[in-house]
Amino acid sequence: MRALGVPFETLDGVYPSCRNFDTLNKKLAAAVLARAKEGDVVYGVDGSASDDVSACIVARRAKAAVVAGCSKADAAFAAAGVLSADRCIRSAYSAAQERPFLPLAVYDVDDPLVASDVKLYLCALFGDEAAAFFVRGGKAKRIRLYEADRQGTYDDTCAVVVPDIPFLKRTRFCYGDLVRILRLLRAPDGCPWDRAQTHESIRTNLIEEAYELVDAIDKKDDAAVCEEAGDVLMQGAFHSVLGEERGAFTPDDVTSEVCAKLIHRHSHIFGEDRAESEEGALSVWEKNKRAEKGQKSGYESVCAVPKGLPACLRAQKVGKRAASAGYDFADLAEAAGSVREELSELLEAAAEGDKKHVAEEAGDLLLAAVSAGRIAGADCEEALRESTEKFIERFRVTERLVAADGKRMEQLPKAELWAYYERAKRQLSRTEGEEGTPCP
Repeated sequence: MRALGVPFETLDGVYPSCRNFDTLNKKLAAAVLARAKEGDVVYGVDGSASDDVSACIVARRAKAAVVAGCSKADAAFAAAGVLSADRCIRSAYSAAQERPFLPLAVYDVDDPLVASDVKLYLCALFGDEAAAFFVRGGKAKRIRLYEADRQGTYDDTCAVVVPDIPFLKRTRFCYGDLVRILRLLRAPDGCPWDRAQTHESIRTNLIEEAYELVDAIDKKDDAAVCEEAGDVLMQGAFHSVLGEERGAFTPDDVTSEVCAKLIHRHSHIFGEDRAESEEGALSVWEKNKRAEKGQKSGYESVCAVPKGLPACLRAQKVGKRAASAGYDFADLAEAAGSVREELSELLEAAAEGDKKHVAEEAGDLLLAAVSAGRIAGADCEEALRESTEKFIERFRVTERLVAADGKRMEQLPKAELWAYYERAKRQLSRTEGEEGTPCP
């Protein structure tokens, strides 16, 4: 520029005063526009003009013109010999804002720490051993992704290019890949079993997979949780592909539905509502849910509790929704009184010998017990599960104690059996915290 007799200045002095790129871009744009008040100005950038600074300038000055040039990403693709009409470009400073696709060029890898962040992000998406190119000064070097932060010198010409990976050679996948696999399995030349399935034929699979996930969570087995969560996700994706085939809805419809639901129901995060506690957040959620469902009465809300839920869980949810409409016991004492009343009626029905009446009163007793537990603050489904496990463990120790004395449990008088049971309880109480023998 000096050789041509054209006055110029750099804006390098703006950088030290900025704490982030948003501030930097605004200050650079302000400096350029201030000079423009004095006459025509040309603002040159390294790479493409479609960066944030240029956008700020164009937005604030209608007469500003943009002259396109070769972007850093285009130069990196060319150096690596990766030529494709469909390709993805990301700045190293914003790569993680949205999931990229392949082939991909990440430019501005100008610092070892930035290179480390880029490596970790890309390895999580495409695998540590994925083939890539490291570009510096217009020259490309073949690397594995895990080597992206081991290249010694970094400057503003550095970029990481990841070419496309054949589908069957990938080690990392995304939700879109899962849907693609299911579509292939359902294709005319796909898997005969998968092609034969319907919403109805696989409905119980989802229940089984959900229970397996819950079991993995209870065991605190991270590897199993990861596997079982994937199985649950696959079931949802399978149903979305089945819906797509019928023209009812698509996988994108399903994803859009749940995202819109999360935004709407979290109006204390994304809207004007306020919630300062877990209870407040749940109240906002329920209010928004009722509005979505068009539920104008407590009865409609109660009826909406799915019938397929486990009976104890459904009873608790029904009671909770009825309570939100004011239909509930006054307190725990009143709920406990109902338990005693229902127990008395069950005993009377049993004395009559009427099995239908016994079943009815047994159900009433269980419902009253769930209500009492709910009002006391218990998660009755979880509480019953834990009590069942506790009973199983006590049974195990009782059986062992009886066998140790050379006896058979089924031959013992009830009084003697319960004496062994009490011994088992005391023994387990002393060894509380030790792991028992799991069910086979």
